[in-house]
Amino acid sequence: MSADEPREPALHVPVLLDRVVELLGPACSTDGAVLVDCTLGLAGHTLAMLDAHPGLRVIGLDRDPDARAEAARRIAAAGHGDRVTLVPAVFDELPEVLAELGVTEVQGVLLDLGVSSLQLDRPSRGFSYSADAPLDMRMDPSGPLTAADVVNTYPHGQLARVLSTYGEERFAGRIASAILREREKQPFTTTGRLAELVRDSIPAATRRTGGHPAKRTFQALRIEVNDELGVLTRVLPAAVDALAVGGRIVVITFHSLEDRITKQALAVGTTDSTPHGMPVPMPEHAPTMRLLTRGGEAPSEAETTVNPRAASARVRAAERTRRAA
Repeated sequence: MSADEPREPALHVPVLLDRVVELLGPACSTDGAVLVDCTLGLAGHTLAMLDAHPGLRVIGLDRDPDARAEAARRIAAAGHGDRVTLVPAVFDELPEVLAELGVTEVQGVLLDLGVSSLQLDRPSRGFSYSADAPLDMRMDPSGPLTAADVVNTYPHGQLARVLSTYGEERFAGRIASAILREREKQPFTTTGRLAELVRDSIPAATRRTGGHPAKRTFQALRIEVNDELGVLTRVLPAAVDALAVGGRIVVITFHSLEDRITKQALAVGTTDSTPHGMPVPMPEHAPTMRLLTRGGEAPSEAETTVNPRAASARVRAAERTRRAA
């Protein structure tokens, strides 16, 4: 950690905290209930659930060693250390983690997606375009691919596709061309140089709206470096499968790509799968899940005023109603 970085993380404000506790509560209130916090971060949601439910146990997953260490400190300080198992894992490793722990089913699963407050607030991690830092963006610092690798080695078409698909950046081609041109002169190593180039690549009229011009590019690079959408696509069916009857899954997303994947995954279990042409619905093909939210619920205006990072958040939740035949 560099000298100009905060030694203590800034006050952590968990997104949609009250709603998450409300949605998970009915499934996690019995003694011995197990909640898997797949994206532990600074443990804000986990601590609220442990405070609310004295008989709850939590399995907390996070690939970031800094986040796990800080979460462990906060959990111990709150007196809940004996009720939490911390696991260094990417959340699509959920089936292997549960098998290793001998857990056959759980009462709750929480996924709070995107980049954590700790990662954003430590400039050296390279997630933020607001401070000059190494161009890294790995949630697991030991991961094989950095944002610098992507920017300096991807061919034009692949780079433009990443920016367009994961960042929904309409000027992806222009930005990719500028990156290739500039990296021939000198490879990119810092966030500041990249952010400035992105800003200069976007028409002036467009730069005046929609926040920082580099926001979409940095989002796209982060998703690519950490395979965020691939991991989400793999974990959702596994998470639903791990739920006991009456168990609940809650997913907080921060952009339309995550929300679309979540919506589609939850829809699979909430839809009657009786073969087309049958005269009546067949009981064995009845839905196995029921939705608990109407679409992707947004935070209140009061919450986004207190915590601006919550503005793009959406939450979806579902409950297992029966086991598949």
